[in-house]
Amino acid sequence: MSATRHKKRTGRRILAAAAGVATLGALVAALPAGAAEEDGADGWTYGKKATTGRTVDVQLLSFNDLHGNLEAPAGSSGEVVHRHEDGTTEKIKAGGVEYLATHLRDARKGNRYSITAAAGDMIGASPLISGLFHDEPTIEALNKLKLDVSSVGNHEFDEGAAELARIQNGGCHPTDGCAEGTTYEGAEFPYLAANVTNEKTGEPVLDPYFIWQKDGVRIGFIGVTLEGTPGIVNAEGIKGLKFGDEVETINKYTKVLERRGVKSIVALIHEGGAPASSAYNYDCDSPGPGDGVSGPVVDIARKLSPQVDALVTGHTHQAYACTIPDPAGKPRTVTSAASFGKLYTDTTLTYDRATKDIVRTAVTSANHVVTRERAARDMTDLITKWNALAAPIANRPVGHISANIDGRGSTAYEKPLGDLIADAQLEGLAPADKGGAQIAFMNPGGIRGDLVHARSGSEAADGVVTYGEAYTVQPFTNMMTTVDLTGAQIVTALQQQVSGANEASPKILQVSRGFTYTLDMTKTGAARVVVPSVKLDGRPLDPAATYRVAMNEFLSGGGDGFTALGQGANKRVGASDLEVFIAYLGAHSSADAPLTPPAADRITVVK
Repeated sequence: MSATRHKKRTGRRILAAAAGVATLGALVAALPAGAAEEDGADGWTYGKKATTGRTVDVQLLSFNDLHGNLEAPAGSSGEVVHRHEDGTTEKIKAGGVEYLATHLRDARKGNRYSITAAAGDMIGASPLISGLFHDEPTIEALNKLKLDVSSVGNHEFDEGAAELARIQNGGCHPTDGCAEGTTYEGAEFPYLAANVTNEKTGEPVLDPYFIWQKDGVRIGFIGVTLEGTPGIVNAEGIKGLKFGDEVETINKYTKVLERRGVKSIVALIHEGGAPASSAYNYDCDSPGPGDGVSGPVVDIARKLSPQVDALVTGHTHQAYACTIPDPAGKPRTVTSAASFGKLYTDTTLTYDRATKDIVRTAVTSANHVVTRERAARDMTDLITKWNALAAPIANRPVGHISANIDGRGSTAYEKPLGDLIADAQLEGLAPADKGGAQIAFMNPGGIRGDLVHARSGSEAADGVVTYGEAYTVQPFTNMMTTVDLTGAQIVTALQQQVSGANEASPKILQVSRGFTYTLDMTKTGAARVVVPSVKLDGRPLDPAATYRVAMNEFLSGGGDGFTALGQGANKRVGASDLEVFIAYLGAHSSADAPLTPPAADRITVVK
């Protein structure tokens, strides 16, 4: 096996005692095994297979936010927008591990120096084929892809820190065991989490960095997730962990790497931005460097040490390949490859053997579409194996629809599938013995797909919704809760959608039938919510009255910045979000009377 990777990397860290597992070792990441070196004439160290020439081009292939999409994602979740030179656009079907593998393997051909890296959310919020088996199938696929290194993302913590330790190191699930006929060996690549530390010890819970080398070429990778992770994951799973500032952490470990003689550094950051265009090939350096992209990644990029040579980012599921000036004013490459394996980024890093650094002026980068022309046979076999294990559950029909019901693929504030999910939650928790809900709220980020009308897989006809498709939409299995909230608290929660941390990128709650209001987006902050327009069943909400409100446990814990929802009293826990969703589909649809898409007319938006 090559010096760039090996099956069980030495020095790989397991999660800290805060997760109920073993304590950390030394605060270093070991070099890959087999990297024997000898001194060169210039005093630098070359591998035994050293090549000639002062500079070499290192290929960096990267992607992000795969979310367990082994199969090509359906509907709009599996499309990218291509912009032609004449300004017209077209949608291209893309994504899925079967095709990502083919594209990455083709891209590596002829490149002696090639690294494959990822920027988090490889697992979590996954379709049934992966999620049903705690994402072991996805890690198996990433091992086959020869992924060298990845940062963690917020979704790597969906099942808690102890489970992430198992994902890294292997072993059967403590409750569900291993699927019949399978074993789980763990990830062959290191997950990096430099800014996730044990609150008591201050030690990182996973390796903070990784050093790749070949023929004396050494490149360091520092991996972080967004500092705001605690606000967007279930609080129970991350007890005892602290999520630090991305810039401070990366700058800290940049100095550590420099002390180890590593001057070429790439930051893997699970935080991103929003380009001005949805086209994957949009030039976000227009009119000037980085002018075409906004969001948290811009501020991070402008503050990171100039010694960091490139940023691979994620989280926002957007596509961009830009240059954003570093603190010294020099352009630096910042990339993101959308999500679900629809794109990959190919970056050329020119490494100078004399300076041991990347020649930043020579760096080039571009996103490429993962078209669905040739499936990798080994990935097809892997998918077939796991589909066979999942089939008895996945293929069961649970409902019928008359047309596409868009959720993740909708760009509107109010999504038809969001309304459907909120209605299901209201109905499931409305009975007095289930919680007595009068209103239901659904967080938009929890809607992970669309319901697609066209048949797929083993479906007998168009319009059938299977358990697997419902699971793809609601994969978290969050428990539903019902709480007491005053009218004033509900209005505050609505204002939190469009103010504070959510002002630049609003997070609009999906609402159940009978709940209506107006958003005036010509205003700013909390004033965007037209308070007199907030009504339940046509009557203005009484700020002093108490209402029973249904929502998943993520929202009732104050997630996504909705601290007002976290103030609920008299909490009652019910069935899971998936259970109430499937029950609603079954009760309100049949082959002869399929469910029609909601009108999405509950929130009036003034622009």
